[in-house]
Order: sequence, then structure tokens, then C-alpha cells
Amino acid sequence: MSTLAYAETRYQQFLALTKPRVVALITFTAVIGMFLAVPGLPPLAAVVFGTAGIALVAGAAAAINCLVEQKIDALMARTRRRPLPSGDLTSLQTLAFAAAIGGLGLWLLFAFVNPLTMWLTLATFVGYAIVYTVLLKPATPQNIVIGGASGAMPPVLGWAAVTGEVAPEALLLFLIIFVWTPPHFWSLALYRARDYARTGLPMLPLTHGPRYTRLMIVLYTCALVAVTLLPFAIRMSGFVYLAAALALGALFLVYAVQLYRDYSDLLARATFKYSIVYLAALFSALLVDHYWR
Repeated sequence: MSTLAYAETRYQQFLALTKPRVVALITFTAVIGMFLAVPGLPPLAAVVFGTAGIALVAGAAAAINCLVEQKIDALMARTRRRPLPSGDLTSLQTLAFAAAIGGLGLWLLFAFVNPLTMWLTLATFVGYAIVYTVLLKPATPQNIVIGGASGAMPPVLGWAAVTGEVAPEALLLFLIIFVWTPPHFWSLALYRARDYARTGLPMLPLTHGPRYTRLMIVLYTCALVAVTLLPFAIRMSGFVYLAAALALGALFLVYAVQLYRDYSDLLARATFKYSIVYLAALFSALLVDHYWR
């Protein structure tokens, strides 16, 4: 293998540790939080360095997750090809990589954004990499509900990066992602139940059964639709967002009800995929509405 090919392979392996698709959604919601925080355009430095810092720390948290769960990942079909269980990278390499990019991200936030954003981002890192991954995930089937708080923080981080404070509107964005997380993740857990059964993790479809999990997806989706109306109710957004939230929420509810009534792995997979599109489209609608009015 040539030096260039080796370097490219190594780059891909380290990149895989950061779970780039997950980090992309995290970063996207953080950036939306930045633009929603001010009437006009946010300061360019806050956007550039805030985005870079948040993305780097999120990638570091994902790498620590891979490090802690490497034995679990080796048992699951969808994760056994990750760099650690496949043997492409060592635990020490992963730890050093996570420390390097996480430290760089926190430094960027402290030096070029503001200390509040740095501390909030550090707390989010600890919440995901330690509280969720190490403590909650192996201990309770409600792991994703409680641990979802760290995953819901990015728009708050983006808001703080621009304004230096956490406003009620930022907490509302947090609430939307917090309530979105259980139906998003449980639809994945349903069609990956056999994988999770091999790991011994107390995932909801295993501890309470698939039908109960599907009911919880319906109930949380109903709550999500209600919560997404709050930006319009408090006049944070207007009718453009309201129309999008109702349409997107109605389709999510159709998926959830159909999943409850007539389950199939194919439908669960489609529901999971739609949930990602849903969140991206919902936050995009918030941004469009913000500058439309």
C-alpha cells in the first residue's frame, strides 16, 4: 500500500470513530440555533468557530462511545465493522484521537466564542460519553430518554455561542429534540432487537416487549407534535413554520400509528429514516420562517 493510500485509509478509520452522519445532524441543529438567536445574521466568527468547536467535541464524544462499547459493537451486525471491533485501530489510538479533537474543540470555543459555550459543550460531552454511555445505557431501558438530554443540547450550544446566554427559546429547541429522541431511537431498536439481545443491554423492546415499545413511540410522537407547536404559540415563529410542523408531524404520526398496528422491520426502518428527515426539515422550517417574517 502506498503512503498516500495508507494515509487515506487511516483518515477514513479515524473519521468513522466520530460517527460523521450523527455529528452532521448535531452540528446542523447547532447552526440553526445560532441563526435563530438573533434577528439578523449572527457574527461570522461565532458561526465558524462555534460550529467547528461543537463538531469537534461531538466527534470526540462519539469516539469515546466507540471506545467504551467496542465489545458490544463486535456483537452487532451494524457496528462490528467499526474501527475498534474490526481491529483497525487500538483503544490507545482512539483515546488519544478523542482527547486531541475534543481538546481542540473546547479550546476553540473558549478562545474564539465564549466560556459559557465551552462549559456547556463540555457538560454535553460528559453527559453523552460518561453519563449515557457508561452509566445509563447498561442500567435502564429508559437510557435513551434520560440520556437524550445530552443529544438535545446542540441548538442551546449554538444559541449560547452567538448570544452568550441561554434563552427560553433555546430551551424550547432543546425540548423538541429531547421529545424527538425516543421515537427516533426506539424505531431503530425495534428492527435491531436481535442485535441488542446479543449485547445484554436493557433496551425497551427487550425489557418491555415490542408492542409496548410501539405504543411508546405513538405516545411520544403525539407529545412531539404538541411540543413543536410551541414556537408558534410563543410567537417565536410564524405560519410558515406552523404549516411545516403540522405536515411533518402528521406524517410522523402516520408512521408511528401504522408501526403500532401493523409492524414490520421494513416499516420500522422507514420510520427511523423518516425521523431523521423530519428533524432536519423541522429545523430548516424554523430557519426559513425566521427570515421570511
